[in-house]
Amino acid sequence: MKSKAPFYPYLIWMLIFTLIPLVMVIYYAFTDSSGSFTLNSFIESFYYSNIFLKSLWISLISTLICLVLAYPISYIMSRARGSAQKILVMLVMLPMWMNFILRIYAWVLLLQNNGLIDLAVKFLGLDVPLLGNQGAVILGMVYNFLPFMIIPIYTVMAKTDNSIIEASQDLGANKLNVFRRIVFPLSVPGIISGITMVFVPTASTFLVAQYLGGTGDKMIGDVIENIFQRDKNVGSALSLMLMVIIFIFLIIMNRFGDEEAAI
Repeated sequence: MKSKAPFYPYLIWMLIFTLIPLVMVIYYAFTDSSGSFTLNSFIESFYYSNIFLKSLWISLISTLICLVLAYPISYIMSRARGSAQKILVMLVMLPMWMNFILRIYAWVLLLQNNGLIDLAVKFLGLDVPLLGNQGAVILGMVYNFLPFMIIPIYTVMAKTDNSIIEASQDLGANKLNVFRRIVFPLSVPGIISGITMVFVPTASTFLVAQYLGGTGDKMIGDVIENIFQRDKNVGSALSLMLMVIIFIFLIIMNRFGDEEAAI
């Protein structure tokens, strides 16, 4: 019988940094400042429903853009030679070696008035604000979370047995049919993992909108951060509502993944 001792550090970590904070959030969400049970925090949370919906919409758009960009990149990486694949993976992960805030601030410098990209746009005869709008927020989201979409899709594609593709070609399938009937269906688990890994953090992230967006582009993560500083009960209620939404999303994606695996 194998010893369970190696699992104890993991269980202790989960207890201290996951379960206890979760219990505290639930407790504060259902109580007031005096510790009495109340639902007023949830009622007040509905005041931020528009920001909730906007955050989910921005997260959805960012996730779809990441998917559109990541899929061909992942396909090219999976078809490269062994040494080239390692280099490409390193290049994809290279920006992640830099601090998150520094990556955001780098885009601020590029997009701000008379920044490098702003000057390039003005050189083309266009005069449009590149910073302080929803487009800049989505750009920051895509830039920061694109690797989380590329890596899962690439990992699944790299494990695809080339003999299956060769067999289909020998049977007369053209490139389009090979992609439609073999490559894409086998890559669906990676797509589902990538969507999950991008949508979940983009829905709850903060700072991106604070640096790249305008006054009307706040994300729900920014709101929760600000509210917690003055009212931890309402902040906890918002956090709990966001966790429930993300949990429902994960259940849907997992069920979709199970159905694809069954097929």
